Amino acid sequence: MAMGTRKRRARQQALWMATSEVVRTPANPFYERLNEILDEWRFDQRVEAFCRRYYKGPYGQPSLPPGIYFRLLLIGYFEGLGAERAIAWRVADSLSLRKFIGYLLDEKTPDHSTISRTRRLFWLETHRAVFRWALKILEKEGLLTGQTVGVDATTLEANAALRTIVRRDSGQPYDEFLKGLAKRDGIENPTREQLARLDRKRKKKGSNDDWTHPHDPDSRIAQMKDGSTHLAHKVEHAVDMGSGALLALTLQGADQGDTTTLTATLEEAQEAAREANGGGIDEIVTDKGYHSDAVLDRLYLEDVRSYLPEPDRGRRCWEGKHWEQRLVYANRQRMGGKYGRQLLRKRGELLERSFAHMYETGGMRRLHLRGRENILKRLVVHAAGFNLGLVMRKRFGVGKPRQAGSLISLIFAALTALRVLFGRLWDLGLQAFSLTTQESFSVVLQSVAENWTTATGC
Repeated sequence: MAMGTRKRRARQQALWMATSEVVRTPANPFYERLNEILDEWRFDQRVEAFCRRYYKGPYGQPSLPPGIYFRLLLIGYFEGLGAERAIAWRVADSLSLRKFIGYLLDEKTPDHSTISRTRRLFWLETHRAVFRWALKILEKEGLLTGQTVGVDATTLEANAALRTIVRRDSGQPYDEFLKGLAKRDGIENPTREQLARLDRKRKKKGSNDDWTHPHDPDSRIAQMKDGSTHLAHKVEHAVDMGSGALLALTLQGADQGDTTTLTATLEEAQEAAREANGGGIDEIVTDKGYHSDAVLDRLYLEDVRSYLPEPDRGRRCWEGKHWEQRLVYANRQRMGGKYGRQLLRKRGELLERSFAHMYETGGMRRLHLRGRENILKRLVVHAAGFNLGLVMRKRFGVGKPRQAGSLISLIFAALTALRVLFGRLWDLGLQAFSLTTQESFSVVLQSVAENWTTATGC
């Protein structure tokens, strides 16, 4: 059969086409299985019950159904899309994602403005309800105990630039403030180099008490992990150390210390743990930034065993602090044991995994939204997607679409290799009559190794 070549000629699309003639692509197996889980737990009915208050009467323009809206945000997590505009483009371009949200070929997919308007109309508590619904699934699947919890925090770069910050007291922009300082020093028309030199010599020039961003006042000037300085938000995770499930997530000011932000995160984690096991948190493990006398005292009052690494503060004076000394020494003894060291290593693994999935491959390390509530709405649905990924990994062996694609490719490669091997073994079996048993066996093993390497590349 001769190979065909594509003819470079103008082609006119037919005006009418039967639906049976439309080329159908195979649906994404990951999203098919995810839809099975959502249907099993009556996802659409639950979120419609959550959002009934936002829909009034049969009048007005048709709105975005709640089940489709939250599926779009889940797509943002699984596809690593931080911007709602990117989610809308991706869904419009993919037939498998169109099938996942339940849109036919003759239906227009939601626009990014529709997604953002729906997000603004839905309360934050509604998004939290979806997160708690995902925790219920983990509990039923046996993936949530909540007895031992690890806590850690990271910073997210805000959708705001440092060059546009203004004074809190007067609203004066940063450049105008520097020009005023230059004129006070006798420089009438300062150049950019002179302003930079003047700014470099100032102390506490990035104080959050003096500066804010006019369009994102919740962001704070903070140093990122790579050493750069940006406007940022601080997100804190509470992770179940038994399964890696995300129990609680809070978004707070990036200028607040770990000992301050732990209070809100611990309250939410305690509430989720009580719903899961009825008793709450038994043990908590953190890093050195959370160690303080006040934190140890609070954990003791809540009957939670602490595993907090102690920073090197030198020799401490315990005069008049006998209770604090007792708490610190007890925590130090627990951290010196084998279980404490093992728990600390596991904390680093599970906490960093949640950060990597949600912010690195999840596309939320650099934010595209402004305002604490808007950002937190996206984050809690991301966290629900992270927890649903654990259910997917338990049932089907994969937690994200990319893993599903690689697993399917490996299965097909293995099946191809087996087909080639069995065919070769059959041919060698026919030739075995003319060979000795030892020679036949060695030839078979050599052929198996060669074909397996060719088919799988391993």
